[in-house]
Amino acid sequence: MNQLSEQYNQQQSGVLAQASSSREIEEVKGQIFMARQFPRNVFQSEQRILDACKRPSLAQTAIYSYPRGGTKVEGPSIRLAEVLAQNWGNLAFGVKELEQRPGESVAMAYAWDLETNVRQEKVFTVPHSRKAKGKITKLDDPRDIYELVANQGARRLRSCILGIIPGDIVEAAVEECNSTLKGNNNGPLKDRIANALTIFKNQHKVTQEMIEERFGYNADAFTEVDYLELIKIFNSLKDGMSKVDDWFNKKVKKESNSDLSKAFKEEKKDEVKADESDKAEDKEIPIGQEELPFD
Repeated sequence: MNQLSEQYNQQQSGVLAQASSSREIEEVKGQIFMARQFPRNVFQSEQRILDACKRPSLAQTAIYSYPRGGTKVEGPSIRLAEVLAQNWGNLAFGVKELEQRPGESVAMAYAWDLETNVRQEKVFTVPHSRKAKGKITKLDDPRDIYELVANQGARRLRSCILGIIPGDIVEAAVEECNSTLKGNNNGPLKDRIANALTIFKNQHKVTQEMIEERFGYNADAFTEVDYLELIKIFNSLKDGMSKVDDWFNKKVKKESNSDLSKAFKEEKKDEVKADESDKAEDKEIPIGQEELPFD
């Protein structure tokens, strides 16, 4: 009876697998048929992409940058890649977890142009661990594992999408996002820079001194271009394309004990002595006849 039950279970699993496979094949055939029946209009798709890049909320997260070999590398982020795929049309893309083993997951990121039958896919392995502060922590919570796989898959998905969509369309979208950021003046530049410095300090522990040391001048002299650079660095850190050490020097001191500080302390001592002598003399100065500084 046990042998019969095992054979029955194997037959049932085989039937279910075959039915699932045939259903997926029919879905793919339907997608290809619809793509051939309603082909994309390249000019309309490009216009939709450029119109989407005019939204300030998208432009702020559309571009990342990171240092490499003494130069700066820029490119579209995963958010811009998703907008490109959505507006390009007839494009299937996503991330699938193929297998979950003890301690690791095997996933696949793919992008498939249903019209031209051009497909890019990347299969990768994600260990169930996270490195933070020099320590490796193993993950057991299913939610943490899911978020880790999704984060790792987003980078591969971005690469797959950019490999399908023509490069000139991608470059035009990046240029339009830069133009949107330069023309988006929601509030004074000084307030926006102050807000950016606060966010860097709270989320990445990057102080104002570290940022000023990288740019080479004080934050009061920052321009729109510098503000745009801060946005790109923040997006790079957020997407995991770079680390804080790649951009900033953590050894920058907040305060320096210079000769100016010593002179300031000496002046304070002189002022205290002067106040004591004035009290000893016990003289009153009428209001409006005080001695003004620099007169």
